[in-house]
Amino acid sequence: MRLRLRLVCCCAVVALATTFAPAASAAPPAPFGHACSPLDGALSCPAADDAARVPSFDGVPIDVDVWLPPTGDGPFPTIAMLHGFGQSKTAFEAPGADPSYNASAFARAGYAVVVPTARGFGRSCGAPDSRTVGCERGWTHVGDQRYEARDVQWLLGLLVDQGVARPDALGVTGISYGGGTSLQLAVLGDRVRLPDGATAPWSSPAGTPLAIAAAWPRWPWSDLADALVPNGRLGPRTYASPIGVELQAYTGLLSALGSTGGFLAPPGVDPGADITSWAQRLDRGEPYGTDVTAALDELHAFHGALNIPIEKPTTPLLIQAGWTDDLFPVGQTLRIYDLLRGVDRQAPVALQLGDLGHARGANHPDDVRAFDAQGLAFLDQRLSGAVQPAAANAAPGTVTALRQTCPRTAPSGGPAIVASSFAGLARGSLVFRHRAAQRVTSSGGDAALSQKLSPLALDPCKPFPVDIARGTAIASVRSRGFTLLGRTRVRADVAVRGRDALVVGRLWDVDPAHGRQRLVDRGVVRLRSKRTLSFALNGNAYRFAPGHLVQLELVGRDAPTYRAANDDFSVTARNLTVTLPTRERRAGR
Repeated sequence: MRLRLRLVCCCAVVALATTFAPAASAAPPAPFGHACSPLDGALSCPAADDAARVPSFDGVPIDVDVWLPPTGDGPFPTIAMLHGFGQSKTAFEAPGADPSYNASAFARAGYAVVVPTARGFGRSCGAPDSRTVGCERGWTHVGDQRYEARDVQWLLGLLVDQGVARPDALGVTGISYGGGTSLQLAVLGDRVRLPDGATAPWSSPAGTPLAIAAAWPRWPWSDLADALVPNGRLGPRTYASPIGVELQAYTGLLSALGSTGGFLAPPGVDPGADITSWAQRLDRGEPYGTDVTAALDELHAFHGALNIPIEKPTTPLLIQAGWTDDLFPVGQTLRIYDLLRGVDRQAPVALQLGDLGHARGANHPDDVRAFDAQGLAFLDQRLSGAVQPAAANAAPGTVTALRQTCPRTAPSGGPAIVASSFAGLARGSLVFRHRAAQRVTSSGGDAALSQKLSPLALDPCKPFPVDIARGTAIASVRSRGFTLLGRTRVRADVAVRGRDALVVGRLWDVDPAHGRQRLVDRGVVRLRSKRTLSFALNGNAYRFAPGHLVQLELVGRDAPTYRAANDDFSVTARNLTVTLPTRERRAGR
């Protein structure tokens, strides 16, 4: 259960310490020397101005606030909350923040809450007028273990030395950009990543050994190279074999957010953070050479959890991912889930999956509240020692899944489906084929429809007129009523003409009675073989109504979601076979 702590009466606020040392009396500590005052049922200890920023391990000033429980003098179990790309600490402090997932809510539950602005954004050298001494190289490194993750470790270590944070009860959570960093911190565990790439034991500045005791990453990536340039390969380390297809809708958005709201490294100055050069090169498209490989090697090595050397024991993890998240789809989470469980089948890793995340995720309010409650219970169990019901203390590998629900305004995708593993969600499969030859071309498909299917503009519940365009391939089957639950697999025998061929799979729910179709899932593959096509779509949990058609469409162009190829190509597909994982044991025709 949550920690139950009394609120301090406004008239009983005690004097606050002004030094970094913990208070000797019952007065609350002054984290980072910041003065604290009652706010929203907790104590807010903000960095009041740029002079109150905290120099990180390399001197870059970090704008960081701390929230404390309304009573107590510490040390407290502590949670670092990490914001999204282009945002700042205010994402978890503003009035519009999720009411059950914000700094004051965690502080009221008994935690010290560290809310930093990531380097290169906001007042952490992001805003031009914040770039005082120390900001000379304070640009964003895009979720780098050696910088952004180490900043968080440094801040937590300082709070341990100040008597604010318990060294044995350090947790981390975050969304999107913050989720990716949270995941890296969890896999690092008790290690830091040094600028030269080596790992070393993590200790506070005063020498106390430290480790992350629990992490709740939300909407994270595990391999940034594969997330931004997916190639359709299913293994954990296949991001550049071959180089994939730029997720152009999102790389363009992220580049714009970085350039307008942050501090980017000057082109050519920092090979580990050369965002501008990387984006410009990707936008030129194929053929890709060693320059692109080098950029993807950098992203894979230091900007995601997948390449961190795995050591046991595994940090307890609850990872939240969205079926309908087109930026960091479920496959990004499954890579690290499978890798950790491959090392240790009893690794304490559980998943929350739903119709949520980045666009086109709906983030239904009841689903968000349910997962927030589960997340707090998980952190309480691991950090505060609170006794939780069995549902909150899930067995290793447990997956809680909610379905995509329409309309988007529906409150929930429940009831929840719980399985002991991701593979256990599906109890059957639906397989259908199209054996005859079909030709997919780089110029085929409906370009106007592809524009409307950009995740940045798409309402996933919106139906479109049924359209079978030239230069595409399809396979379909009539539904008897079933629930898709997992990642659809696509295979075909192919003959390829041209180079750098790509194929996008789009799964449709077709209502033949009304001539309308709704996009259910998608995925992309860069063809490596000229004889075999094999890849998985991103995944979904979706109910197909009886009488509807389940239709898989292959197209060679799906811009602006995925960047169109520079050169012409064609792919002749035979024996197109589609395998849908289903919740029902028998979901056949």
